[in-house]
Amino acid sequence: MLDFVTGIWSVPVALVVFGVAGALTVVFSIRLVGLGDTLADRTGWGEAFFGAVFFGLVTSLSGIVMTGVSAAAGQPELAYSNAVGGIAVQTLAIVAADLAYRRVNLEHAAASGQNLLFGTLLIVLLSTALLGSFSPEVTVLGVHPVSVVMVALYLGGLRLIRAQEEPMWRAVTTKDTREDQPNEQDEFGNRSGVSLGLEFAAIAGIVVLGGWAIARAAESLVVTTGLNAGFVGGVFMGLVNALPETVAAIAAVRRGALTLAVAAVIGGNCLDALNLVVGDLAFRGGSLFHAAGADQLFLTTAALLMTAVLLGGLLIRQRRGWWRLGFDGILLAAIYASAVLALAF
Repeated sequence: MLDFVTGIWSVPVALVVFGVAGALTVVFSIRLVGLGDTLADRTGWGEAFFGAVFFGLVTSLSGIVMTGVSAAAGQPELAYSNAVGGIAVQTLAIVAADLAYRRVNLEHAAASGQNLLFGTLLIVLLSTALLGSFSPEVTVLGVHPVSVVMVALYLGGLRLIRAQEEPMWRAVTTKDTREDQPNEQDEFGNRSGVSLGLEFAAIAGIVVLGGWAIARAAESLVVTTGLNAGFVGGVFMGLVNALPETVAAIAAVRRGALTLAVAAVIGGNCLDALNLVVGDLAFRGGSLFHAAGADQLFLTTAALLMTAVLLGGLLIRQRRGWWRLGFDGILLAAIYASAVLALAF
């Protein structure tokens, strides 16, 4: 049993773990949407803030564990690639949710100033990570100072976003805009908020276990097959890492919780940027930011570009675009496909 926990797995075992963990992620992510939508209404925090922070945290837990486990195992490139690769794939979840919403482009219907601010925060965090990689290689107690800066920026960003009770501008409301309004009927009406919160936490625990298993499977694939760590971390781990946000976004759209759908993705991406801090803490070979190679820096830049394109789509708010998607949806898919091809070859 100990060998299974600490040893290198065979390729068939690693692939089975990937499949099982991915399937469990899909099932539990659907359940999380109902719980998150109800808790957002009951707490009064709204879909955008609750989705970006609490919902985003739970859907990002598997990625946090993947990054930490990989870094602690001496695979810094795998850890870094998982964090930024997950951001790139998860941004595509907006495209998947847009396809699931047939009335109008999701970016038009889910107008939210808070989601725009979370997207801006993500750009700030990724840019700071890049600055850390190009800064002098200095560590304090094994941690690069930029890790502390990123945490401070995230907490400061949350405070600024939460303080927007009377924003200085609002998105134009149209007949297709779906504003964040509490549901008239509470599907968990017979259950207390504590009970819902405990179930939310229990699912989070299962997600953590799945993240550990996926990280171990990815490490085994890198060792046994000789595959590029950037490709395995950025594509394979990134895809599984993105499953919670993708499934949650589609399920939220089906429920009519459009703001929650976008918030879960953007908020989850902000927390995935902090995965780099977790990896820096877990990696004992120096700074994770300076262990990043060309592939990792390339992925970070691709994630930055995709976030900027998504923000453009949220600002322009096309009603109808190309192939039932906005211009941003097409560009996001093209940028990600190009990034994957570049990593593969």
